[in-house]
Amino acid sequence: MVNLESIHNIYFLGVGGIGMSAIARYFNAHGKRAGGYDKVSRPITDKLQHEGISINFRDEVESIPAHFKNKKDTLVIITPAIPTSSHQLNYFLEQGFTIKKRSEVLGIIANSQNCIAIAGTHGKTTITTLVSYFMQQSRVGCNAFLGGVSKNFNNNLVVNSDSDLMVVEADEFDRSFLHLQPQHAIISAIDADHLDIYKSKNYVNEAFEQFIQQIKPNGTLIIKSGIDVKINRDDIQVYTYSLDDNSDFKTENIRIDNGLYVFDFVGAKIKIRDLKLGLPGRINVENAVAAIAMAYLNGAHEDEIYNAVPKFKGIERRFDYQIHRKDFVYIDDYAHHPEELKAAITSIKELFEDKKVTGIFQPHLYSRTSDFADEFAQSLDLLDEIILLDIYPAREEPIPGVTSEMIFNKLKKSNKVLCTKDNVLEILKVRNPEVLITLGAGDIDELVQPIKELFE
Repeated sequence: MVNLESIHNIYFLGVGGIGMSAIARYFNAHGKRAGGYDKVSRPITDKLQHEGISINFRDEVESIPAHFKNKKDTLVIITPAIPTSSHQLNYFLEQGFTIKKRSEVLGIIANSQNCIAIAGTHGKTTITTLVSYFMQQSRVGCNAFLGGVSKNFNNNLVVNSDSDLMVVEADEFDRSFLHLQPQHAIISAIDADHLDIYKSKNYVNEAFEQFIQQIKPNGTLIIKSGIDVKINRDDIQVYTYSLDDNSDFKTENIRIDNGLYVFDFVGAKIKIRDLKLGLPGRINVENAVAAIAMAYLNGAHEDEIYNAVPKFKGIERRFDYQIHRKDFVYIDDYAHHPEELKAAITSIKELFEDKKVTGIFQPHLYSRTSDFADEFAQSLDLLDEIILLDIYPAREEPIPGVTSEMIFNKLKKSNKVLCTKDNVLEILKVRNPEVLITLGAGDIDELVQPIKELFE
């Protein structure tokens, strides 16, 4: 294992990624020299540079600052998005530098503290951020690595030197979460996803079962009711949660008040009445139940939770209101799996039941599009109007015959358009959307500001 205390220089290949940037910030905050490479300059890399993290944008060995070329005193951290052809990566490999995946380093950091790990094929970023915020608003406090930028913290990292709790998002991609050995864990969902890695749902389940085995003895697992996974542990406490079925933690008296959900949180020894969640969407009430349960079990008091819930402002790109007027609403969301699309669209239809809902969706990955074309079409058909974009490839090479038309041709709605990102604004100009939502995990976020300007 790498001794992080003895290393002073940390170099990141792909420093602008949401997970990589949080670790860069962590080391920077703890007195290490952090720097790295990324393909393009973006708002997140601008912020990192402003915080004192040096970044270069040319994949050349000459772009690496001299102090990061000291092999004995430099750790190189990589993301799977970095291609094997990278000049900088190959320099570090040829020179024999210590190179670790982001997930390995996160495991080293998290396992050295009292770790709370939030896993699930969807919902984990929201739950991780909710837990972190509720803990920080209590006398307990926490540190946290977040998979999105919290609007309360204006950051994807929380540092609290007075707490030994470390809240982390446990990512199942590439089996990354198996580097974690948490004291406490939440599992929000286990759906078929990342089949380019796992090949089948059975292997997804096996990975989550191994994750459960890695919870430390006398630890805690909070799992959503109905998840079909084996829990062969008698040395941990297992709790279930849900919106309203017979779970250990659930809601009662749920209702909508001025566009937001109000509910009572109920457990065996706790009832907190009239919680008003400052985050829209029914799915987020369920996410909040899991987060409240975890905060409560780790020492947050009922009054602290009651005061924190309505102050939660959400996460960038998670059911993120961009415009909220009586005549027009625009929401941006990261949903990129059929179940996430279904949850987001269903929540919007419930909140704005008398309005026409238009969705712009950018499929993410050729493999995911091929695996779930039918399911994507079923979820998108919940919209009143569909604008479908080209596939965002991310780390993948094209797969012959796999395009957005696979989804488009399966859509039953006649009110549908297939277009490129460049054509979206022109299409919106001739339409009259009442509620608009952009959906996807690729570069669809580049449309957010132009769309806002068009409708403001």
